[in-house]
Amino acid sequence: MGDLVWILISAMIVNNFTLAYFLGLCPFMGVSGRVETALRMGMANIFVLVLTSLCAWFLNNFVLEYAPYLRVISFIVVIASLVQIVEIAIKKFSPTLFQQLGISLPLITTNCAILGLAIFQTNREYGFFQGLFFAVGAGLGLTLALVLMASIREDSERANVPNLARGTALVMIIAGSLSLAFMGFAGLGSAS
Repeated sequence: MGDLVWILISAMIVNNFTLAYFLGLCPFMGVSGRVETALRMGMANIFVLVLTSLCAWFLNNFVLEYAPYLRVISFIVVIASLVQIVEIAIKKFSPTLFQQLGISLPLITTNCAILGLAIFQTNREYGFFQGLFFAVGAGLGLTLALVLMASIREDSERANVPNLARGTALVMIIAGSLSLAFMGFAGLGSAS
């Protein structure tokens, strides 16, 4: 059980997909204007990551064992299908959220964090539960990054920020600072 917890914490904090590997930057920069929207986008990503992990495990163990050269294309087809399902579900159950997320929701399909999860899981030869914990950790890490960025951006709107640093410049400064802070966790896994 300790290995599963370490996989979860590692994917969430130490090896955060967005702030350490720089994967999933489209939603990180685009949907992080409001905490509520960022949290909902994070939940949608967690859902897609978990389903992608389950599908990748199934494909790796039962289908791609005989045709490993189809691995990447299979992952892309699965991810695109899952995102369409999530998009349809959100549109049906929460039209307001669907409008708030806008173009960022279909962009989950091209979110390299989702494909990165399937490839990392495969390369690390994770089993069913390891892959599941890895997906939840990666999703929680992405959600954490989105919510942190959104909360800082909301606070900066009320701050007296010089015009030169407003907009994209401020977002890049915040993203770089968050990334540096999370890079500090990289030393947690090394032996002294």
